[in-house]
Amino acid sequence: MKEPIDIELLANTAIFRDLNDDELRQVARICDVVKMKWGEYVFREGDEGDRLFLIADGAVRISRNVPGTGEEAITVLKKGECFGEMAMLDPSTRSTDAIVDSRCELLTITREDFEGLLEADLELAYKVLRAIIRLLSERLRKTNENLKSIFVIAMF
Repeated sequence: MKEPIDIELLANTAIFRDLNDDELRQVARICDVVKMKWGEYVFREGDEGDRLFLIADGAVRISRNVPGTGEEAITVLKKGECFGEMAMLDPSTRSTDAIVDSRCELLTITREDFEGLLEADLELAYKVLRAIIRLLSERLRKTNENLKSIFVIAMF
């Protein structure tokens, strides 16, 4: 039997924030729970992107390996944050590493289950896809600001 999923956690996650309780229960039905230890890779850059992750407890470091310097942390995500959402929209490989930064409990949703959920309920699909677009836009803006800072530093 599957572990019960806290719909309050889902309700406080960026991509599910706009959903009502019935819609959140639909999402909860397709979630699986994964427990991981510090230092484990959730995924590595170049892995197949086949699922979305939500942090139920703990933290995950998103990073890239930079030739000549090693691991460069991009961000550390904590409880209530999601990652891997690009895999729900694009079947490309992972663009970063995701490494458990402390003992962690993750909720996962496979692309297949995610697509089935969206196809079954168009109103839910609209809300979730709109939220994903907002999240990706925020992350792109932050990346642009970081690049701007890097260029300024590189000029001196």
